Amino acid sequence: MPAAPAGATAASGGATAAPVLDVVVGQERAVAQLRPAARAPVHAYLFVGPPGSGRRTAARAFAAALLCPQGGCGLCDICTRVLNEVHPDLVVVEREGAFITVAQAREIQRLALRTPNERPRKVLVLTDFHLVREAAPTLLKIVEEPPESTLFVILADHVPRELVTIASRCVRVDFAALAPSLIAAVLEAEGADPTVSADVAASAGGNLDRARLLASDPGFTARRAAWGAVPCRLDGTGATVALVAAELVELLAAAAVGPLEARQAAERAALEERVARSGERGAGRRDLADRHRRERRRLRTDELRFGLAVLSAAYRDALVEGSADPRACAEAVEVLRAASENLVRNPSESLLLQALLVRLPPLRPATTLDPAPG
Repeated sequence: MPAAPAGATAASGGATAAPVLDVVVGQERAVAQLRPAARAPVHAYLFVGPPGSGRRTAARAFAAALLCPQGGCGLCDICTRVLNEVHPDLVVVEREGAFITVAQAREIQRLALRTPNERPRKVLVLTDFHLVREAAPTLLKIVEEPPESTLFVILADHVPRELVTIASRCVRVDFAALAPSLIAAVLEAEGADPTVSADVAASAGGNLDRARLLASDPGFTARRAAWGAVPCRLDGTGATVALVAAELVELLAAAAVGPLEARQAAERAALEERVARSGERGAGRRDLADRHRRERRRLRTDELRFGLAVLSAAYRDALVEGSADPRACAEAVEVLRAASENLVRNPSESLLLQALLVRLPPLRPATTLDPAPG
């Protein structure tokens, strides 16, 4: 995580405020809302926006601003550890199953009541809260009236019915989807080739972190072509479905693994350097290992969602071109949409792909199959 420049200014009054928030890309309105909030925070914030829009980056940066003695300088050891999610007073809670359970809600209560380790306050970042469901009533009281030393930052793709009451107890901060042009500009500014930047940005689903991985992934183009060729390979037989599904699972295992492993190795090395300089207290080895494990799992899910988007684009193009049965193509797009939404349940990749490919119609080889999905 690069350090933020120290010359950022607040949205009003021109005074320097929380330069660490400069790590948040393309969300000027959200950042303008968070700068003054870092100086005088309330008990709970709700960050709402699509995956990849920068909510989690903003949550880390906001937490750094809240925990840093200088209000979020972006340069000190505290900011560095918070931005790397290894500070003991930043607690990031990930859901353990398809939805946030009542048992996990009770664990969040326990964490909220725990005394901070190093700073006067602690920040709990609760992810995927659009999946709160039946756990919402268990969490309402603690979110509404946490200890003075606890501050919640809740992340959600949207606000479903189950989250409405909790949302009413929070300050809402909205995040917009990142445009491919903005992502491409960021990648170019970071040194990526302009052609690669545009290609990757169009395929990253608005997710800047994923785009950064893909920009340094030499296998990206070949994997996209492999997914795009699938509809032409289908022939209505179970044997072909099994073969293609197995090949796609192998592709998932190879997806951007090299770039991610290189980044994680650099983060582990940086942690050990901090330990050597400052000692073991609050080192955060376990937290870093847990985050790396979640990133590897998320990488496969993102890659599978990307593959489904390539397939969907192929059937949409066939529908527009009139090169296949319109009804079959429309049904295929709907089946692929449902499969993508079902990824939140962490299904078996092999079983999901086999069940999906059985339902997809073959396309003629002449169809354009390698569009860049939006």
